Amino acid sequence: MNRNELKDFLDHKADLYESPSFIETDPIQLVHRFHRKEDREIIGFLIATIAWGNRKMIIASGERLLSIMGESPYDFIMEYSPKKDYNFSHRTFNSEDLSGFFCGLNKIYHQGGMEDAFGGKQPLNMADRILSFRSKLLFPPHLKRTEKHIADPSKNSACKRINMFLRWMVRSDQKGVDFGIWKTIAPKELYLPLDVHTSRNARDLGLLNRKQDDWKALEELMAVLRELDPEDPVKYDFALFGIGAFEKF
Repeated sequence: MNRNELKDFLDHKADLYESPSFIETDPIQLVHRFHRKEDREIIGFLIATIAWGNRKMIIASGERLLSIMGESPYDFIMEYSPKKDYNFSHRTFNSEDLSGFFCGLNKIYHQGGMEDAFGGKQPLNMADRILSFRSKLLFPPHLKRTEKHIADPSKNSACKRINMFLRWMVRSDQKGVDFGIWKTIAPKELYLPLDVHTSRNARDLGLLNRKQDDWKALEELMAVLRELDPEDPVKYDFALFGIGAFEKF
């Protein structure tokens, strides 16, 4: 395919898969149960944090998180004190890690909120926004092991789960999938949540040459996607994910 044909193909697939039917099998369905901005932020971040592995398993673990936090994750976080072992685990993310995240979120919400922790209206690049949030989340005392569950772009991580969370918060809710509740970050600033599936499809389509799935690969891919759509390049996450998950591309 030439560049125009590739754009037409990806635009079509992005439009096809960014629809409410996408929610039925995706962990984002758990975030859609809430309506308050802070509730969506908190449960969205935690669901994104555990979003590796089988999607059914992620959703099951997310249900356990909801049972811990109750009807308002925001109220739970604002009143949180590390007194209880919640007997939670998802892959290598366990109760101690969860407690560390609860403590970090408590601190963040008592100091301005999650959107502000990502840099708010400051003119930061995305890597620096993620680093700003990471430093604030990990500010309270925590186990060293917990740090591996919040990606670090300065160490060349592709930050898949954080970028997925940011897509949820920032992109428009017009199609009924993402939420569009953050206004201090523009959709054009977002980075695609790169993983083994989207990167493989991107390479097969000639969008990506770098072999490693890291931040450098993400920068390479985003440069191409911004040529295809300068204002909303991350819409192509739906295309690259969808053709693999639903079409076995």
